[in-house]
Amino acid sequence: MSNTKRKVAIVGAGLAGTTAGLGLVNAGFDVTIYSDRDRASLRNDVPPTGTAVYFGKSLEYDAEIIENLYDVGTSTGMSVRIFSGTGEARTPIIEFDRPFNYRAQAVDTRLRADDRLGRFLARGGKFVVRTVTTEDLDAIAAEVDLTLVATGKGGLSSLFPADPGRTVYAEPQRHLLLATFKGPDRADHQFAYRSSDGARHNWFTIHADFGETFFGPYLHKDAGATRAFIGFAKPGSPWIELFKSATDTQSARDAVVKLFATYFPEDLALVEQLEPLHEDPHSWFLGAVTPTVRRAVARTKNGHPVAAIGDTAVSFDPIGGQGAQNAVVQSVLLIRALREHTGKITYEWLQDQFNSHWEHRAEAATEVTRLFLGDKKYATHAELLFPAAAVNARIGSAFFDFLSEPQPLLGIQTREQIGKFISDLAGEAAETVLARFKAPEQLAQAKADERSLVST
Repeated sequence: MSNTKRKVAIVGAGLAGTTAGLGLVNAGFDVTIYSDRDRASLRNDVPPTGTAVYFGKSLEYDAEIIENLYDVGTSTGMSVRIFSGTGEARTPIIEFDRPFNYRAQAVDTRLRADDRLGRFLARGGKFVVRTVTTEDLDAIAAEVDLTLVATGKGGLSSLFPADPGRTVYAEPQRHLLLATFKGPDRADHQFAYRSSDGARHNWFTIHADFGETFFGPYLHKDAGATRAFIGFAKPGSPWIELFKSATDTQSARDAVVKLFATYFPEDLALVEQLEPLHEDPHSWFLGAVTPTVRRAVARTKNGHPVAAIGDTAVSFDPIGGQGAQNAVVQSVLLIRALREHTGKITYEWLQDQFNSHWEHRAEAATEVTRLFLGDKKYATHAELLFPAAAVNARIGSAFFDFLSEPQPLLGIQTREQIGKFISDLAGEAAETVLARFKAPEQLAQAKADERSLVST
């Protein structure tokens, strides 16, 4: 029996690449990670790729790769508010604040990746700083048992064409502004007007016409306990031009304050306390993602199979928080399969592994993203689930379970199935639950509380 370790090459040293690399080293593979940046540059010279929240179940998968290193950035629920219209015509539609049935954790992707890379190197992994072209990839793949591509939505992703049977959108569904801020005071009483659990809950504030905003606890790689903001502007939204006014950390902060002042003034007194992270010029960025599912296994020019992982395989709009979670789940499932597989790693075997991942999580994760994007496919879900969540705590918490474990959504598609989902949780008919919802009265108490915010 040979004691020779199987060799793996991974191109890309972001969160997906370092997660797979560390997991494979732990599993006894001889692993080399290739990156076009050195370790310091990966940590300090690029922006984070989203807030990369792990919701519940993905933390369990991640524990198979690395121990939990972080006690900051944890959130325990979500405060949701939906409005429509502007100015005096602005109308509150719905409001609810519900705890998660799990723990969520938002950590700077640069920190997560660097911590994984450090452990990878300490455990014998090799790290090579060089740009890898498609010709280089062919040569690399010829010398190893397995080649993984984790270069994100750019880089070598062109090797993996979009799968038209699994890709829904042909263009971005949202234009994004992400920024990290110091402050405001993290004391629970500062947030109590908005959330039952104070500073430990995220805000998800929606303008039905223009877009959505997310605001929550975050662990920045250097500044530590901070607040992360992501704005999601719909195509044609006036928010897009507002986001474009961000050119540095200060103007990004100013754009966020102006957004709340104009569209969500209830939260302005708190948002005005935000301070930009001038010490990290990459603490903000603009972007737009076309959600894409790729044919995740390809051949190099000489026929060597290579597999895509993370965003290179499936890229998500970040509104549903599925991208980072999908990457860790895909890596763990692949590593589990490799532990059991002693034969040659073929194109067909790799295709089977991606199809298994698609069935296990990735398909459902794309559907959850469509749900949170307000895709017309999920109009009935929005019609029924949001008001039910506003009047029933169990339904509200279960709604956010989809962020942690998206698979059940695939079985809740028709009006009848949604009604059963509501009635099973509530213990009474869905019609009875929904009859309790009285918009816009749902915001009455919140408005009274907000009036006292400035005085506190």
